[in-house]
Amino acid sequence: MWDAFITFMINILLYIYNLVGQNFGLAIILFTILVRLLMYPLTARQVKSSKAMQDLQKSKKWQDIQEKYKDDKEKLAQKQMEVYQEMGISPFGSCLPLLLQFPIIIGLYQAIIRTLAVTPVQLVNLSKHINDGAQLIPINSQFLWMELSEPERLQIFGLGVPILAILVVITSYIQTKMVSTSAPGDDGGQGAQMSKAMSLYMPFFMGYLALTFASGLALYFIATNLTTIAQYVILGQGDFKNLIPNFSSS
Repeated sequence: MWDAFITFMINILLYIYNLVGQNFGLAIILFTILVRLLMYPLTARQVKSSKAMQDLQKSKKWQDIQEKYKDDKEKLAQKQMEVYQEMGISPFGSCLPLLLQFPIIIGLYQAIIRTLAVTPVQLVNLSKHINDGAQLIPINSQFLWMELSEPERLQIFGLGVPILAILVVITSYIQTKMVSTSAPGDDGGQGAQMSKAMSLYMPFFMGYLALTFASGLALYFIATNLTTIAQYVILGQGDFKNLIPNFSSS
């Protein structure tokens, strides 16, 4: 099942690649945007559920319950579930769409990596996934100044500057800060602290991957981040004030 899904993704990617004049960099960008657009209903549902949860946690009724039962965790959980049912909100409503998106994102990543075949073994494995279009192999992996099957460096005054890795860090930070939200009234809680740590460390981890792996993967990261940011702006969640750390509250 999973192998068939990867095969399907690879063939769609190759179809786009052939459609745009065998420009694999452009094919990666368009393929990523297409997949994110198809996933838009799931993203919209996730945002809607997150917004409903935030509005609930800001309400006086919710905060009164938190204060009244703060010393009785079992009773607090019971009252919270009653409020969830009363308001028609699922505490897992924002997680389910994200879980459904995850296999699609991994499949897209696998399709790009496998299509960037370089060694004879990789080329043979790739040929097994192609239904029609073996004449497209090997892929033309040159895009702008980059060789998409290798880590990217732009020579500036004799120095190899990792432009894509820098862009991955920047766009990952923006995307993470826009997507991740902490529960109101829980700024000092473990969940909020974990969210803040993730928004800080995850962009650098993604940048490290972009720095060390094939630049086609970095291009995929950037296209995904920019498309996700655009979707959140369209959905009215583009609060760019969250991008600047608020040191005054500490």
